[in-house]
This record gives sequence, C-alpha cells and structure tokens, in this order.
Amino acid sequence: MAPDFVVVGAGVFGAWTALHLRRRGHTVTLVDAYGPGNSRSSSGGETRIIRMGYGADALYTRSAIRALEQWKELFRTMVPHIIPPGPVVTQSRTADVGLFINCGMLWLGTNGDPYSEAIANTLAAHGVAHLRLTPDDLRRRFPQFSSANVDFAIYEPGSGVLLARRAVAAVFEACRGEGVEYVSAAVVPPDAAAGRLSQLRTAHGETLAGSTFVFCCGSWLPKVFPDLLGRRIFPSRQEIFFFGVPAGLRGFTSPAMPAWLHRTEEIYGLPDIENRGVKIACDFHGPAFDPDSGARMVTEEGLRLAREYVARRLPELRDAPVVETRVCQYENTSSGDFLLDGHPQWENVWLAGGGSGHGFKHGPVVGEYLAGRILDNAPAEPRYSLVSKQDMQRRAVY
Repeated sequence: MAPDFVVVGAGVFGAWTALHLRRRGHTVTLVDAYGPGNSRSSSGGETRIIRMGYGADALYTRSAIRALEQWKELFRTMVPHIIPPGPVVTQSRTADVGLFINCGMLWLGTNGDPYSEAIANTLAAHGVAHLRLTPDDLRRRFPQFSSANVDFAIYEPGSGVLLARRAVAAVFEACRGEGVEYVSAAVVPPDAAAGRLSQLRTAHGETLAGSTFVFCCGSWLPKVFPDLLGRRIFPSRQEIFFFGVPAGLRGFTSPAMPAWLHRTEEIYGLPDIENRGVKIACDFHGPAFDPDSGARMVTEEGLRLAREYVARRLPELRDAPVVETRVCQYENTSSGDFLLDGHPQWENVWLAGGGSGHGFKHGPVVGEYLAGRILDNAPAEPRYSLVSKQDMQRRAVY
C-alpha cells in the first residue's frame, strides 16, 4: 500500500519533515540518493552554529528559538542510542543534551552596520539572554580575539554549536524508530499528469508511489525541477579550514571560546570541537557548484584568505597548521529566505529548500511548518513562497 507521504531528501529539512508528519499519524517513506547526512549534502559535515541573532529579522530569531527547544528535546531522548561511549563524547556532553555544545555565540560588530546594531534589540524583544561588550570587555572576556576593527560585540550565552552529521543521524534514527520507511534511491525528475503526481521513478527504473510528495532535496532541487527552480536556487561552493591549536593551549576549545561571526567581514568560526581544530569559513557566496560532481579540494586563494583572517583576528594561531579542510555548498535563494511552498501546478507536491547557508539550525521548525501547511492549511509565511524567489541574487538574510 502506498504511503501517505514520500519525502525526498534525508538531510535536516527532509528528516525533520518526515518525523513531524509521522508524529501526526501518517505513513511516511523517506528517500535519499546518498544517505542521511552524507558528505555531498548541505547537511553533511561535523558542526553548525545555532544562534538566535538575525539583525532586525524577527522571523528567523523566533524560528531559531523554537528550533533549539526541539533539538534539545530530541537529543535528550536519542543521544544514548546513537553515540557510543568514549573520550570523543566527553566534550559534547558538557551540556546535558549531547549533540548541542553550549559554547555561546559572539557577534563582532561594526558601527554603522544596521544588521549588527539591530541584534541586541531583537534579542531583547524575544527574551533572549545576551550581553553587549565593548572592545575592552571583549579583550578581557575572550582574549583569543583581537579587537581590531571591532566597535562592539554581542554575546549570546545560550547559543552554540550543533554536531551536524550526528544530529541528522539522530533525527533519522527517530524516524526509523517511529515507523518511517527508508529507501536508498536516486529519483529522476518527475512528470505529472492532470495536475497530480502518482509516483516517482528512480535512476534504476523502480517506482515509488505515494499520496503526497515533499521534495527536500537541497542543492539537487534545480536538478529535479530544472524548469521551475533552475533559475531560482543557486548552489555555491564554500571552503572551510581547520587550524590546529598549539599543544596544551586550552583557550581555543569550548567553553572558553565561543562560535563567532563578523558580518561585515563575512567570516565565521567555531572553537576547537572534538580536537579537530578551530574552524574558519567565509560566508560570502562562492562560485556555482554541482553537488554531485563538483571538486571538493580547497583552493590556494581560499587558504590565503583564511590565513590572513586568522593572523588578524586570532593572533595566537598566526602560524597554526591547517589540519583539515572541507568543501561544501550553500543552496541559496535570491534573498536567503527559505523556499517552503506547494508546487504551482501539481497539487500534491511540496517544495522545501533554500537553506542559504543558515538553514541547518531551523530544521525542526521547517518540518513543523510544512506539516502544518500540508495537514492543517496553516497560514503561509509570504517570505517562504515560491513567487518571492527571483532569478537574481539580492541577499538579505545572513
């Protein structure tokens, strides 16, 4: 018998959507070409920042607050089943929820930047604990950072880092434990008749039938729906570097060091987590990227930019070796707002994507929102609509 829902894509958006639909009492099949949290996906990799600050953008602040609650609740119930005991786990259990590391989030602010200046007011309006730091405060509290070109800082003590790949595994295990069927398969672009989709075909000629289909394919959305989304979703290549911490130096690990972001420099970083090194990445969009076949080796130019930033912002790591690198992708919409909407021609098809480099943390709320829209006809957020997505990038969400 065909399931009520087929969810295509077992990354953070797809897994949480499947879980919410299943918890509403529906039969669900979850499909992925490479597996949950795989290295090609935007949900792959070991760590993601979860922070409440979004400038004046209260929509995503509210979403992040709700999402962290759901992440913590899931981890309380799932972590003992998915993480083996051992020394690697010790640091991640400094908080009582396993895969969330409560190291805090630090915003390095510049006078005249409306985004940075609005963070504190938005956090205060939503009851999020935070501190405003002067450059002197920053040097005393977090001496790892140079305060050069920093006019103020905002610190969110309740925020931190999600252990991303294992967090997706936790959601996936919850899905399986609650009765979601999983199928490993690559689907081909669908062809619907009479305004409805009755089944999907896979690359190996199999079929997957269902009543409603939700495509949470991330960077593959333009490939699955080339005519509809080929000019509305822009996957970009993003390089990440891990710098080794000097032997015995504890100031670059959690909880001594927070995650941070300096929006005007478009650089973010994470402390040394699980002994992998301090993570440095540029937040500006890289070149166009194919998630199936794109080259995943970093460039000399990317390394040069990362080293220059580390020397300027983290002087004690000026000569630190690069111990690991990674190339992943953002899956951008024109504005950075998510795409969470029904297909304009096919009544039983829904689209979920556009994480745009900041979406991972919001996975629980994305699943909850889609379940509400599909099952309850809950009010739509206009910013998540397909019609709001343009074919030219004018990034507004960071």
